[in-house]
This record gives sequence, structure tokens and C-alpha cells, in this order.
Amino acid sequence: MSGSLRYLALGDSYTIGEGVAPEERWPTQLAAMLRARGIGVADPEIVATTGWTTDELDAGIDAAAPRGPYTLVSLLIGVNNQYRGRPADEYRAQFRALLRRAIGFAGGDAGRVVVLSIPDWGVTPFAEGRDRAQIAHEIDAFNAINRDAARELGARWVDVAPASRLAPSAVVGDGLHPSAEQYRDWAVLAFPEALAALGAN
Repeated sequence: MSGSLRYLALGDSYTIGEGVAPEERWPTQLAAMLRARGIGVADPEIVATTGWTTDELDAGIDAAAPRGPYTLVSLLIGVNNQYRGRPADEYRAQFRALLRRAIGFAGGDAGRVVVLSIPDWGVTPFAEGRDRAQIAHEIDAFNAINRDAARELGARWVDVAPASRLAPSAVVGDGLHPSAEQYRDWAVLAFPEALAALGAN
């Protein structure tokens, strides 16, 4: 469904919605919620691929060459950095660079950018046999980085990690990626910040 307000969603499997239908992706559900509120937001333009790390998303943005300005931009990235054992300092530098790009796509208005935290995949069936406590610790450390960057640069931040920890079985057939219902929970959490970003709260 189209609308006059453009929305760019940047990320990885959690944004492209691995294992769910296109309309069940959380950014698409968020856009539908906004339209139901009477706000003419188009379905998101998505730059995301399953497995992407921060540097891969950066290259993916180069390849897709989205053309701003967008009224709303979302950014959710970093789980694959953590999964691959990439260092936190690298994530900090690359995430801040991506957030600055996102702000640029929002016409330089950081208040129109919504950052989501990384969910905790360590609670899922896929993580059986792994050190779940260590995964949680590393996810928390990465989320502190994206939270602090969002606050420092003036973007909005939404924490979906607690919701992911409350719904360990709300996953698709691979035992890892969130179900449509869990994505709806994320969209509900992001909704107030998206309203504020659009000046409609």
C-alpha cells in the first residue's frame, strides 16, 4: 500500500523478515499501524539481507543507492557481528557510521530515525547447547553501544530485547528467526517513537 510519506528500513534478517511473509515483517506491520492511525506512510523500502553485519549493510546501502530524503528511517543491525565474534569496538565505529548515514537519509533530522536494539537469539531453540548467558551478555553489550550512539546523535531508540526474551518459542520453522506475532510486538514497541518521529504523537 502506498502513501505520501517515505520510509526506509535498514538492517539484516530481522528487517527483511526471514521466514515470514512480506506483510508480516515488522517494518511493514509498523507502516500499516501508522496508516491505521491516519498517517499516510508508504510500505518501507527495505535494504536488508539475512546474515549481514554492519560493514555488509554499509556495502548493501552503496549497492541499493536509496535516494532520500525519507520521512522515517529505521535501523536494526549487529546480531551477526555478535554471532561471528566480531569485536565490540569495531561494532561501535561501524554502527555510528551507519547511524550517520541513516540520519542523512532522513534529511539530516536525527529525530526521524528509529534505532531498534538487537533481540536475544540465545533464548531460541536454535541456541540449544550454546552458552545462553554469554550470548545474552554480548547482546547487552552491543545494545549498550547502539543505545548510546542513538542518544548521542539524537535518534530514537527502541529496546526489543526484553520482548524477545519473553517469547523464546515465537519463532519460525528454523527455530531462530521471529514469528509474525513477535514482529508485531516489535512494531507495537516502535509505534510511539515512529509517531513522535513523524510529529504525530
